[in-house]
Order: sequence, then C-alpha cells, then structure tokens
Amino acid sequence: MTQTPQFPPLFNGEKVPKHTDPFDKAVSRAVAGIDSGTIFYSENSDTLRAALVLAPETALEESIQAVYVAQIGLAESLGALAPPEVPVHFEWPDRIKVNGAVCGRVRYACETMDPSQTPNWLVIGIEVSFLPETDDPGANPHQTCLYEEGCGEIEPMALLESWSKHTLLWLTHFMDSGFDRIHNEWRPRCDSLGKEIEAPMEGLFVGLDEKGRMLLRQGVMTETLSLINYAEHR
Repeated sequence: MTQTPQFPPLFNGEKVPKHTDPFDKAVSRAVAGIDSGTIFYSENSDTLRAALVLAPETALEESIQAVYVAQIGLAESLGALAPPEVPVHFEWPDRIKVNGAVCGRVRYACETMDPSQTPNWLVIGIEVSFLPETDDPGANPHQTCLYEEGCGEIEPMALLESWSKHTLLWLTHFMDSGFDRIHNEWRPRCDSLGKEIEAPMEGLFVGLDEKGRMLLRQGVMTETLSLINYAEHR
C-alpha cells in the first residue's frame, strides 16, 4: 500500500498523474500563480520525482542558493533512511551521488535569469532513482539506484516526506542566517571539491564564493560559474 506523504507546516502536497512530470506541473502552476510551499509529486515506484514551488523575497543571485538547501535536505533525508554506511555526496551543480555513483539530481527553474531581479517564483525539483533502468546493473558504473546500494527498504513517499521536512528546516536556517551556514553544511558533502573536473567546464574546483558561485581555476585564471547559468529555461 502506497504511503501518503505527510508534509510539515508551511508545505502542502499535490499529487500529479503517474505520467505527468511534477517539475513541469510545478512550473506551469507557478507561472499561473500558486502559493509558495506547494510540492508536486508522482507516485512512481522506480523514481521519486517531486518539485517545490517557492516565492523568493530576495534577488535571484541570493535566492538561487536555495538549490543548495534542497540538496542538503535530500542528503540528510537519505542519510536518515539509508543504512549508516551509505555515503551521499554532491556533484556541482545538480547531481546527487550515492556510494560514488550518480543516483539522482536536483532541477530548478526561475521566472527570470537576471541575478539582480527578485523572481516571482523559483521551482526546485528532485529526482532519485530507486530501481535499475536495465537488467544489467553494471552497464554504467557511474550510475546507480537506491536498490543497488542496499537501500531497497526505502519507500519513495517516505523519502519525499523526509526531504520536505529537512528542506523546510534548512530553508529556515537559510532565511535566518544567510548562506554561510548552508555553505558550511554543503561543502563537506561535495566530493569533487579541490579536484580537477571536466564538467560543466574543465579546471580545478576551488570552492564556492560568498554568493554560492563555483570558483574554477584554469591555469592562472579563476572562472566564476553561477547556478543561474544551469537553470532550466522556461
């Protein structure tokens, strides 16, 4: 029997039909106008898909940092439900890794791409693979799912419920304390920090600046990359 997720105060849920993308639904409803805190989700057993609508009160340059909040919320909810030996990490800007392989991602879209403007809406979605896509789980060693990592007991709706609670908690920290606390929590979970990377650009991933932008060293130059550049265009 499918568990109906219970959302914390300030959040409410809206289930979408099985073959509807909750992220697309969230964006369309955000454009039309809907209350902040609505989570759209589908009840598929193979992949958890959900999307949260937010109504930022600050310029996009700051409010886009809520993407990191959603990542932390997902990492903490996986940590709470998975066996204790299962590590969860991030790959900038949007991948979620379990045991070193990609197991999901965070998606996001916003009303404007202008960093100085305050968007009327920001949609942040999550996707987490629960079951393998093929009968050959070793076909792509860089991709995994929760079942293959010993997390088969986790139910998608239980993870959604946990994610909503952890994300609300960290959104509260973000609004009260700013990005510093979010940065301090996010940084140890990023396994490519301090390493040479190939995507989204080649270089040495030095870290994040005070605005949450990637600092990428290329020779003697340091490139700055914003999460805004990787938002989905709508």
